[in-house]
Amino acid sequence: MKAAGVSIGEVVRRTGLSVHTLRMYEREGLLIGEVRRDDQGRRVYTAWDIEWLGNCVKFRASGMPLATIRQLAQLVREGTGNEAQRLELLREHRRRVTEQIAQLHDCLALVDSKVAAYEQHLAAGGAGDPWQPPAQAPATTPRPDADDRQTIKR
Repeated sequence: MKAAGVSIGEVVRRTGLSVHTLRMYEREGLLIGEVRRDDQGRRVYTAWDIEWLGNCVKFRASGMPLATIRQLAQLVREGTGNEAQRLELLREHRRRVTEQIAQLHDCLALVDSKVAAYEQHLAAGGAGDPWQPPAQAPATTPRPDADDRQTIKR
């Protein structure tokens, strides 16, 4: 008799994870429940497994460490009563993601300024190199005035 559920190939298609990664997630305790097996010993996933894996994909894309996902999965497996701990993990990750977004905004501002500079450079005929600092007049050493000179007493 065949167990109802979704094959590993279908999970790969739906989540974008590789078979290797799915097996690693299972080994590392990142899934919410035990993966069932069909009569031939093949993994069979539930809709809830796929939803959780979709969350994991987004957590990883946002930089959440596997250890944090493992912690969160463990808390979910334990059931109710630990929601405050889950919330704290998610708040901490949110703080890190917000910092990353701010850094990316700074990076985007730099890229935007360089794009604008090159567009302006090319529109003006492309003389010189817009990446180089503007040429400066050669530095000269100012000559001291007579009042600035120290006299040596003999």
